[in-house]
Amino acid sequence: MNILVINCGSSSVKYQLINMTDESVMANGQIQRIGLDSQILRHTRYDHRYPDRPCVARDHAEALKVVIDVLLDKELGVINDLSEIGAIGHRVVHGGEKFAHSVLIDQEVLSAIKENSDLAPLHNPPNILGIEVCQKLMPNTPNVAVFDTAFHQTMPEEAYIYPLPYEYYEKYKIRRYGFHGTSHKYAAQTTAQAMGRPVEELKIVTVHLGNGSSIAAVKYGKSIDTTMGFTPLEGVPMGTRSGSIDPAIIQFLMQKENMTINQVMDVLNKKSGLTGISGVGADTRDLVDSMEKGNKRAKLSLDILSYQVAKFIGAYAVAMDGIDAIAFTGGIGTYEICVRENILKRLGFLGVKLDNEKNQMVNKIVEITSEDSKVKAYVIPTNEELMIARETRDALK
Repeated sequence: MNILVINCGSSSVKYQLINMTDESVMANGQIQRIGLDSQILRHTRYDHRYPDRPCVARDHAEALKVVIDVLLDKELGVINDLSEIGAIGHRVVHGGEKFAHSVLIDQEVLSAIKENSDLAPLHNPPNILGIEVCQKLMPNTPNVAVFDTAFHQTMPEEAYIYPLPYEYYEKYKIRRYGFHGTSHKYAAQTTAQAMGRPVEELKIVTVHLGNGSSIAAVKYGKSIDTTMGFTPLEGVPMGTRSGSIDPAIIQFLMQKENMTINQVMDVLNKKSGLTGISGVGADTRDLVDSMEKGNKRAKLSLDILSYQVAKFIGAYAVAMDGIDAIAFTGGIGTYEICVRENILKRLGFLGVKLDNEKNQMVNKIVEITSEDSKVKAYVIPTNEELMIARETRDALK
């Protein structure tokens, strides 16, 4: 079976066609600048990357039509007929409490996803558009929703209920939801495979570090806690997001800087984190380069990130009553050697022993701890598209 994975953002559509017989990628790409000037198609067929080319994608309907056309194209394409696509898997950011698993989409499911748009107003609407357009363009092909939040629905109440008046949870479902669930699930399962043990026997902390970062405690294959909360703003410092702060700072800034609530939230989401501390930006490559040239604030930003991540790993060892492995994933987790080193050197009390030579490896599945390390650490390049395809296949069963 060939499964088409679709990830609709506000101004982009990412796609990947996967042959599930051997899980090989037949084609993948992205349409950028939807609704803006000069839309761009970036397309790879098997392992050949074609030059970027202009396309017409004034809205998501036109963008998905471009995706179908390029997959059928005699030069660029990989299929002869749409019937060769067995199913479509859609990344949906927020499933709320309604969805703990990936599901085959019908009208009832689509309505429930729309009801959750208040919880993810920037993400769920374009996800919904992608589903509706695919239903029109390929009416005979099943569509499956794969939710970023679903993996974390196994958290116990003490982990997801906030210490607010309980009525706010009852009225508005204000609670910890967690995100990056597809990535955390893939990282945990792949770590278990690398260890040669069932994931159901292991206690793993998965560390997804990128422009958006989150950490999860995965006990016996199930998420029992995670750092992102009601929104993706909570948790560790990120590229431009503050992570967890004292909520009274919001009122303080509104009064001192004469800011509105929207202006403060813009600061917390877009001008804080690594960018706000360093003054350099969110790209850790620039931060490392600036740090090596003596920029103290760049170093401070990476030290704060490493400290916070290590602190949560220690906390999750408590939450799981032990820890067998740590899995680094995401762009920073798989590429930034010094960040991994700075995190793991703080965890010697857990019996973590870093192998500096192994830690030089980037973007490949590799153990980076020594043979006598009590807790193993791995680099696990995430593959959310493959995980979505697997979830889609399983949902059809």
